[in-house]
Amino acid sequence: MKVGVFIPIGNNGWLLSENAPQYKPSFELNKRITLLAEHYGLDFALSMIKLRGFGGKTEFWDHNLESFTLMAGLAAVTSKIKLFATSASLVLPPAIAARMASTIDSISNGRFGLNLVTGWQRPEYSQMGMWPGDEFFATRYQYLSEYIQVLRDLWGEGKSDFKGSYFQMDDCRLSPRPQAEMKVICAGQSDAGMEFSAKYADYNFCFGKGVNTPRAFAPAAQRLIEATAKTGRHVTSYVLMMVIADETDEAARAKWEHYKAGADQEAISWLGEQGAADKKSGADTNVRQMADPTSAVNINMGTLVGSYASVARMLDEVAEVPGTEGVLLTFDDFVAGVQAFGERIQPLMKSRVDADTPVPSQAGAEAAAV
Repeated sequence: MKVGVFIPIGNNGWLLSENAPQYKPSFELNKRITLLAEHYGLDFALSMIKLRGFGGKTEFWDHNLESFTLMAGLAAVTSKIKLFATSASLVLPPAIAARMASTIDSISNGRFGLNLVTGWQRPEYSQMGMWPGDEFFATRYQYLSEYIQVLRDLWGEGKSDFKGSYFQMDDCRLSPRPQAEMKVICAGQSDAGMEFSAKYADYNFCFGKGVNTPRAFAPAAQRLIEATAKTGRHVTSYVLMMVIADETDEAARAKWEHYKAGADQEAISWLGEQGAADKKSGADTNVRQMADPTSAVNINMGTLVGSYASVARMLDEVAEVPGTEGVLLTFDDFVAGVQAFGERIQPLMKSRVDADTPVPSQAGAEAAAV
């Protein structure tokens, strides 16, 4: 099973809690995390794009880096790990995104791919005067379908004359083209999102669900299998999971309860309001799940809480779900979390390493992160 890390491009990672680690994003922090991930043999690192946060006492995601420029910097200081940036397709023209991706492909020697998002939080774009109106909620995957066709034309042929409802290319050119096949990710879970991924993407991300329920995302993976049966393309699922681990199940559970006790209710309320803004039939289940107030302290993503051995066992259960190629992991404390994954969890995973695979040393990890 492939494993990636969802690096913290925004402040405080993915916990809306006053009791969780509090930090601002920086290149140095993300460099350290990515180098540790590379040292421990993780397969990829992905950064989101977020243009406006949720506020609250923790100023959640009010402080964010930019995805392409961050990954360009990381491409220059890494040598093996795959890197994915996220394109805010609503405000970044496809011809420019294609050229930026080709540039990072050159910096990384073919280790770059792209995550495409349509945009679901209105204030991110209305603050710049670039929100097209709420009707966009219903047509965003038609828009994205044209967007990716322009990208594929430019990456594949070096030119595009695509004519659609949203984009009109007139002998648009791109050179140099990427040296490696450009892999594309989508995270749509609505019917329209699944149809898009099955037709155009290489991987589809879905949210895990619940606490210590590693197979709960299986219906989403099955829906992708059914969607790809219609398109005849090979597209696999990656599930987003948070890991909160410690020496014992009890110690890990105590951390989780502590984070929940400090939930930033103001930020969670903002998330709920924005998630409810999409009232169209194409409303994405990922967004609805994120905005559900039931357990929004972790944005309602699937969370594995337990000892290192328990987390390893649950990740092996994830790998057994049909159609699943990998996981995208977040951590309560990213530096300590990636190191613990590499040294304490990964060696116990049947789906990850062979019994004879050597475990990278802590000293080596420290050297890699300098």
